[in-house]
Amino acid sequence: MGVIDKTVTLFRPVGQKEMELIRKSGYTSFPPRLPFQPIFYPVLSEEYAVQIARDWNTKDAASGYIGYVTTFRVRANFLSLYPVQTVGSSKHQEYWIPAEKLAEFNQNIIGLIEVIGKFRAS
Repeated sequence: MGVIDKTVTLFRPVGQKEMELIRKSGYTSFPPRLPFQPIFYPVLSEEYAVQIARDWNTKDAASGYIGYVTTFRVRANFLSLYPVQTVGSSKHQEYWIPAEKLAEFNQNIIGLIEVIGKFRAS
């Protein structure tokens, strides 16, 4: 990584199907959004990602009733194009990346996407 490649560490809660697609990419990219998903929203804190994975993904059939927490680093200069969005309390901060910019987002990931948590329905 060069001196100019400053990065921001982000988190993303994902369900089972999305996790399988991340694995297939070699942990290098997030899959394209589905037609009803106009934005990709990585979050700024592990706490917020855990909350979504644990409290939402585990109750969602589309997520396979499993929530994974991933972490990864993205070039700061790419993220500077997008304002941080606060959705709820100050703990709930995320970036809203338009679906059509996800390939470019993936190209700006430095290193691999890591799984740091897994939650199942109780």
